[in-house]
This record gives sequence, structure tokens and C-alpha cells, in this order.
Amino acid sequence: MIVIHIFCIILFIYLASTLGYLWMLAIAGRFGRLRRYTTASEKARISVLIPSYKEDNIIVDTARQALLQQYPADRYTVTVIADKLRPETVQELKGLPVRVVEVLFEKSMKAKSLHEAFRQSDGRYDLAMVLDADNLMSADCLEKVNHAFQSGWEVVQCHRTAKNKNTSVAVLDALSEEVNNTMFRSGQRVLGLSCALIGSGMAFRYELLKGIFDLPQILDNPGEDREVDIQLVKKGIMVEYIGDAYIYDEKVQRKEVFEKQRTRWLGTQVDHLKRFLSKDVRSQAPGKIYWNKVFQCLFLPRLLLMALFFLIAVAAALDVLFKGGWLIPAWEWWLGLMLVYAAILLTAIPASFYNRDTLKALLKIPLLLVSMLKALAGIKKNKAGFLHTPKEFSR
Repeated sequence: MIVIHIFCIILFIYLASTLGYLWMLAIAGRFGRLRRYTTASEKARISVLIPSYKEDNIIVDTARQALLQQYPADRYTVTVIADKLRPETVQELKGLPVRVVEVLFEKSMKAKSLHEAFRQSDGRYDLAMVLDADNLMSADCLEKVNHAFQSGWEVVQCHRTAKNKNTSVAVLDALSEEVNNTMFRSGQRVLGLSCALIGSGMAFRYELLKGIFDLPQILDNPGEDREVDIQLVKKGIMVEYIGDAYIYDEKVQRKEVFEKQRTRWLGTQVDHLKRFLSKDVRSQAPGKIYWNKVFQCLFLPRLLLMALFFLIAVAAALDVLFKGGWLIPAWEWWLGLMLVYAAILLTAIPASFYNRDTLKALLKIPLLLVSMLKALAGIKKNKAGFLHTPKEFSR
């Protein structure tokens, strides 16, 4: 019984501290104000980099859309990094005013594609903007990114949001991203902390990102955005968030793709925590930025946290029913944690999601929870290489 009580106390402290932090971020993200960026007279030279792995059905449209920015056309270049695209797709891309870098790797990695694009760079750039093959930028995106850099920022994350909500799984994926935007991007910045990177829709000082992708440890890393995050922390570089510079991103539409995507994410999160705890990162990273990132790495994914609360609720019910005295503190305290977590989610969810489609999508949570557990069991697959999640949505 003593062992159970000690476990309960440790778990309660972990959950209480986690929820306290999330509650603070949710309030700040929902009610705080971010700096607004518009335009600046000085125009940086921007390289828009779009790695594309077997995305023949969408990449041409993505490239065309990337050319429609309000930013001066002579001050930015769109580069598509073609990895295992069909010859006819490559020819169609070459018919557009975009740069095409063809790559052929025995073991494909997004990091390798970006490294090769930097190696074959056709000019001097000030900024590098990284998109996924399905990402569409709002027309004013590069103008706002440039304004942020002219204001002194070296790294910015744009507001990635859903371009499709055509299935219940897509709605839940979109909802999850917006909750993360509220807490880990808007909330972090309102509180003066570094915004969390997402992996696309992010811009960097060109030489900074080029240097990171020259590092040998990133080239075979399926979680290259995590390694980028670590290198920024080591350098003490804060990340800005532009909440109204939109990157429209395809959301996962099917349970099977959701499971594949989460397998990759969970595997890279474990590696991310190990890297942060390594001596070389601990010894170089500034304290405030470092400990904030370490704490975030300890968070359970949202679905797993829901599953944990469900198990706690079952245990509490059995404890009361059989008067076992297993739980410490009493069940009322655990109920309080669950109510706080519900309040956090309600605060962080944008008003646009309070509708019938979201209610219908919430019924899919048990199925996605099973997928998350299967993903957790399949983490080792992530070590074997790049897990590609196919894109299926057409505008």
C-alpha cells in the first residue's frame, strides 16, 4: 500500500504542475496580445524551400501558389526539392518560374533534402522559409515575416492552420493544432518565452539554418525540426510567433495516417528529451530557455493524458466503491485536476470550433486513442527511417 501511495503522490504532483503550467499558457494565449507585423521598407532576399517526397499530386499547385505572394517577386525565390517525384512532375515544375533541385537518396530524409538545397544554393539570401509540400501561404505571409526579421528576430514561426476539415479525424487534428497554437505559440510569446516550432511555416536567418543543416547529426534524423529546436536553444535564440501570417496545412484525414504520423512524433519526442538531458546541451543552453523546453518535453501527448485521466477516474470509482483507501490525496482532488484540464482545453479551443462538426468529431476520440496506443507501441519503427505521411486533400 505504501508503494501505491508514493506512486499516487508523485503522479499527482506531476499532473498538478503540468496543468498549472498549461493553465497559465492557455490564459495568456487566449487573452494576451501578440505584436502585429505588417510591412517594412527594406526587403530581405528570401529563399522559400519546399521539400517534396512523392507528392506528385499536390506539389505543382503548391509551387504555383507560393509564387502569388504580395512580396516583390525579385526578392524571393521558390525552390522545390524533388525527391522521388515522377519525371513528368519534375518537367511541369521546371515550366514554372521556380528552382528545382532534384535529389536521389537511398534513404530519404527531409533534412538531407534541405541540406542539398543549401549546398546547391543559387545566390545569396537573407532568410530561408521552410514549407511542407502541402503548405499554402497567405498572400501577405512573406511581408510579415520580413517585417519581423527587420525588427531584429532571427527565427519566426507562422500560424499553421488547417486547410481541410473534411473528415472527423481532420477536424480533431485541426483542433489539436489550434490548441497548441494557443498555448505553445501565442501563450509562450505573451509570457516572454520562446515560441515552439512546428516543422513547417517557419523562417530563419539564412546562414543560421544553413549552418544547422550542415551538422552531421541532423542528416539521418527523422525529427529534424527537433534537432533544429535543440540547436536554437544551445545558441540562446528565441523564436517569434506571427499569429496572423497563415500557413494552410493539410490535416490528417484517416485513422491509419494519424497512427503513422503519431508514431514518428512520439519517437522523436523521446529522442528530443534525451538530447536535452545530454551534457553538451545542458552545458551550453541558457537556463530560462533550457528549462522551459525540458519541461515541455515531459508533457504527455493530449490523447494519452486523457487516457490517464480515464484510468484515474476508474480507480477513484473503485476506491470509493470498495473503500480501499488506495488514492492519496482523496478522490475529490483528482476530480479537481480533471476539471482543471477540461477548463484548460475549453479556454484554448478557438470559438470557431464550437459547432456540430466538432461535437461529431469528438466521438472519434476513443478510436484515435487506440491509434495513439498502437503508435506508442510502434515507436521503434521510427528509428528505422523516415515515415512518410501521404497527402490526399485537393483544394
